[in-house]
Amino acid sequence: MPGMESKDLCFLPGNELVRLIRGGEVSALEVMQAHLEQIARVNGQVNAIVTLVADRALDAARDCDVRLGRGEDCGPLCGLPVAHKDLAVTKGIRTTFGSPIFADFVPEEDAVIVERLRNGGALTIGKTNTPEFGAGSQTFNAVFGATRNPYDLQKTCGGSSGGAAAALASGMIPIADGSDFGGSLRNPASLCNVVGLRPSGGRVPTWPTQSAWFSLPVVGPMARTVSDVALMMSAIAGPDPRSPISIEQPASLFSKPLERNWKGTRIAWSPSLGGLPVEAEVTRVLEAHQRVLEDLGCIVEEADPELREADEIFQVLRAWNFELSYGELLKSARQQMKDTVVWNIEKGMRLSGPEVTAAERARTRLFHRMREFMDNYDFLVAPVVQVLPFDVNQPYVTEINGQSMGTYIDWMKSCYWISVTGQPALSVPSGFSADGLPVGMQIVGRYRDDFGVLQLGHAFEQATGYWKQRPAVS
Repeated sequence: MPGMESKDLCFLPGNELVRLIRGGEVSALEVMQAHLEQIARVNGQVNAIVTLVADRALDAARDCDVRLGRGEDCGPLCGLPVAHKDLAVTKGIRTTFGSPIFADFVPEEDAVIVERLRNGGALTIGKTNTPEFGAGSQTFNAVFGATRNPYDLQKTCGGSSGGAAAALASGMIPIADGSDFGGSLRNPASLCNVVGLRPSGGRVPTWPTQSAWFSLPVVGPMARTVSDVALMMSAIAGPDPRSPISIEQPASLFSKPLERNWKGTRIAWSPSLGGLPVEAEVTRVLEAHQRVLEDLGCIVEEADPELREADEIFQVLRAWNFELSYGELLKSARQQMKDTVVWNIEKGMRLSGPEVTAAERARTRLFHRMREFMDNYDFLVAPVVQVLPFDVNQPYVTEINGQSMGTYIDWMKSCYWISVTGQPALSVPSGFSADGLPVGMQIVGRYRDDFGVLQLGHAFEQATGYWKQRPAVS
C-alpha cells in the first residue's frame, strides 16, 4: 500500500485490512507477506508462533487474490492471516497440545473453529503456543518453552491462549482463536493489552471433544479490537450438528452495528468480586474508569454477586473433566506429563459420585443467583486478572496481597468464578500500570447476551483507545 510500511500494515485492525483487500488497495498476498516479515522480526523474542506454515499461507493468499479478481465473495474475514491455538486440531499441520507426548502429531481433521475461520476467508499462518493441555494461565511447555509478554519480555503473557495474545499484541497476526475453561481467552488478553471474548457455552461449537455436553470449556475469538472480535464471531458462531449444546441463533447476529445508546444502562461495579485479593495497582487502574462508563450514560453502582460456591464447583468439575480427557493417557505416559496436569487428573480420579452431584446442584443454585442479580443490572464489571503480569520464569502465582494460593489455578478466581456462572465475558484493554504493564477490564453480560458484552466493550474501547498503544516488541 503506497506510503505505508509493511510493519504498519500489521497493526491495522482486521476490519480495515478486509476493507483494503476487498477494495484492491492492498492484496491478500501483500498482507500475508507483511505478517510473515513481522513474525521473522519479532517471534524470536516472543516465541508465540510455534509452528509456521509460510508456503501454505502464501499459496492461500495468492488464491484469495485470484478469487477476488474473479469477483467472488471471499467471506467476512477475507485475506486475514490467522494462527490457531495449539490445542485446536488442524488437518495436515502439527498440533502438539503443548505436550511432548504429541510433539510430532499431525491431525487428519480440523476443529470446527478452524473450519469456520477458513470458510470465512481467514488464511492459516501457523499455530500459537499454549501450556501443556491448556493447563494453567502461564504459557510454557516442554516442547517449545515459554512465550514472553511483548510489553516486557521478562514477564508472562498469561495463558492458556498466551501465544495467541502475544502474537496479536506484537503484530504477527490480526486475529486468533483460543479456548477458555477458567479464563484462557480473558487472562492473556488482559496481560497483553488485546481483546478476548469468552462466549456463552455453545455459541461457538466445540468439536472434536470427548465431552460434547459439557458447557464449561469454550472456544472463541481474540483480536486487538472489539470490532474485530465481533467480525470473527460473524464467521465462527452459529449451530453445528456435531455440538449438541450449540445455540441456534445465526452468526449474522454479530454483523450488526455495535453502537448503542447507553443512557440508563445499569452496571454493577465489583472491584474484587466480593473479597478476592487484588493487587493495588490493578485496582488503581480499573477504578479510574468508572467515570468513563458514567460518561457513556451508564448508571454505575458498586455491587457484588454472590459467588460463594463458585470455587468448589469449578475445582470439582475441572478435575472431573481432566480425568475424562486425560485419565487413560496418564496410565501410559505419566512420566511425560507436568506435575500440575497429573495432580488435576488424579484429583478427578478421587472424586466420588456425591461430590460431583453436590457440584452440579451448587452450579444450578449459582446460575439462579446470578440470574436474579443480573435482573437488576445489565452488566457486571470486574477485574479480569487479580495481578499484573509476573516473572515469566514463575510457573504460577503463589500469593496475592499476603494471601497464599493453594493450587496452580487459585490465582485465577476472578476469571473462573465467572466461567461457572455461564455468563459471556469480555476482557478489554483498560490501561497500564505505573511500569507500563497492561491491565484488562472484565465485562460480564446477562445469560447469552454475547452481543451486548461486545457493544459495551466497543463503547469503552472507543472512549479510551488503549488498544492503540503498541508494545516494546513490535
